[in-house]
Amino acid sequence: MSEILCQWLNQELKVSQTVSPKSFAKAFANGYLIGEILHKFELQDDFSEFSESRVSGAKLNNFSRLEPTLHLLGVQFDQNVAKNIIMEKPGAATKLLYQLYTALQKKKKSGLTGVEMQTMQPMANVRLQNMKSEAFRDQRLSRRRQNEIMAKIQAAIIQIPKPTSNRTLKALEAQKMMKKKKEAEDVANEIKKFEALIKKDLQAKESASKTSLDTAGQTTTDLLNTYSDDDYIKKIQKRLEEDAFAREQREKRRRRLLMDQLIAHEAQEEAFREEQLINRLMRQSQQERRIAVQLMHVRHEKEVLWQNRIFREKQYEERRLKDFQDALDREAALAKQAKIDFEEQAIREKAIHEQIAVERAQARYKKHYLICAEILDQILDLSTKVADYRMLTNNLIPHKLMHNWKELFLNGKPIYEQASIKHLSAKPSAEQRVELEKRDLLDNGDYEEYKVQTNM
Repeated sequence: MSEILCQWLNQELKVSQTVSPKSFAKAFANGYLIGEILHKFELQDDFSEFSESRVSGAKLNNFSRLEPTLHLLGVQFDQNVAKNIIMEKPGAATKLLYQLYTALQKKKKSGLTGVEMQTMQPMANVRLQNMKSEAFRDQRLSRRRQNEIMAKIQAAIIQIPKPTSNRTLKALEAQKMMKKKKEAEDVANEIKKFEALIKKDLQAKESASKTSLDTAGQTTTDLLNTYSDDDYIKKIQKRLEEDAFAREQREKRRRRLLMDQLIAHEAQEEAFREEQLINRLMRQSQQERRIAVQLMHVRHEKEVLWQNRIFREKQYEERRLKDFQDALDREAALAKQAKIDFEEQAIREKAIHEQIAVERAQARYKKHYLICAEILDQILDLSTKVADYRMLTNNLIPHKLMHNWKELFLNGKPIYEQASIKHLSAKPSAEQRVELEKRDLLDNGDYEEYKVQTNM
């Protein structure tokens, strides 16, 4: 994965420093290259304020400016991630760069700018990012404030030196000597513990290497059949060199961790001594009191500037909330209008549906009415036919004739003759076609009776 990222950085983006897998963690330790990548994608407008220096202040400045942009892209970034990258922890920079690569590819496909992404981001996430970025800024400003105060105090001490008594000097020197002795003893104890752990690890690794060499000795005969002596020796030397390099890197990391702890401890002690020094200097002389008043005035001015900035940020936030509320109101109005249009459309469609249902009911009623009328006409025709025949013959109707009438009745054909079929034209009329169908029906019935040999 690191090779893919190096190819992307060196060939596609063409960053200012050539990045290799071996120097990956060191190249991104100060955050400058990450800012350059975001600047190439037009996401880091304040890239001119980034520093390539590797001091702690420059690193803190770079990562505090990177945090809002990384959160805007959806990359997981906090103080622990920044600390791991600054301490060049293996895999920390690679993981962050991989997340940044995926996020930038998504942004490239979507075609959104940084401002559009910020406006599309939920307000809760914006507030959380602002709080985190303000925490970084507060930490940076507090450190700068402390450095400025100490610089002014040291300048005042140089300008107005005040002799101290020998007793206080001796007491202070004795206290400093005691503290240094305690710190030296603590450091010596920690170094002894650390060296003991290293010796245990080395012994364990030597025993493991001895066992691996014993096992390797058994397989040398097989390897000599396939490889030459030189290749085999080179592989063993390479493996031993890799093991030694890995041990050295582990020892360096451990020593670096120990040194970081010692530096942090010394920084705490230095801050405590600075506080004591400030307290003593505040009680020394009238001139120093005036200097302290000036310092307090400067601090008050800085506090006023800070409050003004907070007030301006609140105004910006209120403006953003108002814009967001206006957007919500517009969307609500559009949704309400869409709902009214939908209801009107539903009413129109309902009216059309009811009209279609009425037309279908009328058509169904008309169809049933015609069917019933046709059946009733056929029943009347059959009954009048039977009555006429009995009145004329004064006798029962023959079975054959009654069967024909029933057959015509069941098939929906008129019993009375509709038209004459003796003189048919090339295009017979509808009544003639009905008479032809009646004749065919009766002929088919006679044929079927003949086949089953039915006697009428």
